[in-house]
Amino acid sequence: MLKIAWNSNYAHPLPVGHRFPMEKYSLLPQQLVYEGTVNDNNFFDPIPVSEKLVLGIHDEAYFQKLKSCSLTRKEERATGFPLSQELVQRELEITGGTVQAVDFALKYGVSANIAGGTHHAYKDRGEGFCLLNDIAVGSHYALQKAEIKQVLVIDLDVHQGNGTAKIFENDNRVFTFSMHGAKNYPNHKEKSDLDIGLPDKTGDAEYLEILKNHLSGLIDRVKPNLIFFLSGVDVLETDKLGRLSLTIEGCKMRDTLVFNEIRQRNLPVVFNMGGGYSEKIANIVDAHAHTFRAPQDICFTY
Repeated sequence: MLKIAWNSNYAHPLPVGHRFPMEKYSLLPQQLVYEGTVNDNNFFDPIPVSEKLVLGIHDEAYFQKLKSCSLTRKEERATGFPLSQELVQRELEITGGTVQAVDFALKYGVSANIAGGTHHAYKDRGEGFCLLNDIAVGSHYALQKAEIKQVLVIDLDVHQGNGTAKIFENDNRVFTFSMHGAKNYPNHKEKSDLDIGLPDKTGDAEYLEILKNHLSGLIDRVKPNLIFFLSGVDVLETDKLGRLSLTIEGCKMRDTLVFNEIRQRNLPVVFNMGGGYSEKIANIVDAHAHTFRAPQDICFTY
């Protein structure tokens, strides 16, 4: 069974005119249920992550500033969000959802979070719509389990997973792979274990060929016990922040390719939505929805 973290707090309202499409977090589960991809039993209400787990990754001074909403104006601007207690609570719940999804992935083979993929958050600061790094916290949680010795992060958001790369730069138990727009945000790229920077306007055929040529060998070489897949749909040609040129069909083929490679090896996977900023919300929801359809079609259930 595909278990999915979600609650109504994921769609926390932002000021009118804010460019982050929060409405996708309420529209996507509605679409998935409407089309019959999942039903209400697939969803679980995430428990906020514990402070102990957060501090396994993030600096205590930074976390206390988040909880007390005492970031400086400069620090707040870097996150892209107007900071509030409600927003911090949302972040705690999203991170908790990714942590819980680890256990569901180990039980069922696959699990998901309708949110998360907050890969720009560093140990000591937030950036780019990311306050806490849920994949890093989830990896830290997973590595406490006896059966998890190696984690692989497959980050296919259009923006490099700079926070995740920096957090794990000296931890060989987590292999970070980021395939992203070379000239896109962030201006300063960190060093992942494997970075593939793509030129502007990269389309379906080139993107899928590069991914296929790297992914199979990478999984076999890393030999992970658990995979995190960040499936951002800001790779679409319609994306306002993306600069790549994938079609909806190309984005769907990407997800199918990734899940097929993982399923062939019977590896557990947690996937997170990541970014998506197309002008039409329907394009965002349709592309994200396929990421949830794909593992159902491929049949991950152990």
